[in-house]
Amino acid sequence: MESIWSELYNAAKAVQNDRKISEYVEAGGVAAAILSGSGRIYTGVCVDTCSTLGICAERNAIFNMLTNGEQRIEKVLAIMPDGRTGAPCGACRELMTQLMPEDYRNVEIMLDYDSGRVVTLGELTPEWWI
Repeated sequence: MESIWSELYNAAKAVQNDRKISEYVEAGGVAAAILSGSGRIYTGVCVDTCSTLGICAERNAIFNMLTNGEQRIEKVLAIMPDGRTGAPCGACRELMTQLMPEDYRNVEIMLDYDSGRVVTLGELTPEWWI
């Protein structure tokens, strides 16, 4: 497994801090790290609300990347509340696809950090709707 995956894992783990913000909002149960085209790592955590105002950790990390002037995603890693890694949800996949419609298929996703299992976004999203 490439060492960058350890860097991504450690970056996501550093911001994962599951906590209750208010009686309506929780944050940090899931944490994500994105490797951008420049090689910089961006992180984000999920924000869960009692309505649809929340956001996934992966999209939060992507928005962090966009805020900092970048738009190319190379690798994505998300740590779930149980400490395992997993695939992005459909909304996160859709955003990545819309950001990079010509090249989304090559974005690498860490499915299982323990075994080093990596797939591409193209494998997870083989037929985009557009």
